[in-house]
Amino acid sequence: MRLAATVLIVLALAYRVLPTLDLRWANFAPFTAIAFCGAVYFRDRRLWLLPFAGLCLTDLYVNWFYAREYGYHLEWTGYVARVICFAAGLGLGWFVSTRKSWLWLLNGSLLGAVLFYLITNTLSWSTDVFYPKTLAGWWQALTIGHPEYPPTIWFFHKTLFGDLMFTGLFAGVMEWIAKRADEPSLLDEDEEEEPEGEPVEGEVKE
Repeated sequence: MRLAATVLIVLALAYRVLPTLDLRWANFAPFTAIAFCGAVYFRDRRLWLLPFAGLCLTDLYVNWFYAREYGYHLEWTGYVARVICFAAGLGLGWFVSTRKSWLWLLNGSLLGAVLFYLITNTLSWSTDVFYPKTLAGWWQALTIGHPEYPPTIWFFHKTLFGDLMFTGLFAGVMEWIAKRADEPSLLDEDEEEEPEGEPVEGEVKE
């Protein structure tokens, strides 16, 4: 199971750099979902370093590539904000792993995508001189963005779909492997419940 989770995360990280080969895939790769699923399924917390470090390194490479191709300065404040989002994804994954349900898995994935959207675009609003430093300017950063680019909300729907798609695929594959191996579901709320039946007489305490 650990090997399967590792392979899925490595493949997702490779997919993360796909926009450097074809820009049509930009903003479509999962972001916080990689850290989120790693924290949900890796019981050994030391393995959380794999999705977290992988996200930090691939994000640094992808944004360095964009900066080189389009001739702009790589903003470290934006990179730090994304690292915070990845750490938040780990925290959400840990939270969901203590509750073990498909509903919490969906909620955690949605919340991770929303946090990434809010944090990164709020940072853009606070540092970009184009946006008025007002509530209306913040709302513009969240919805319309710069008029010469597609609306910010359009990028958000791609990020949301990427996170949900990866989370569903990751969880589906892991649960399928568990079923094939005749192991309990990793998200089964009843996994740790005592089996039903009458207690053995010799085990009953006075």
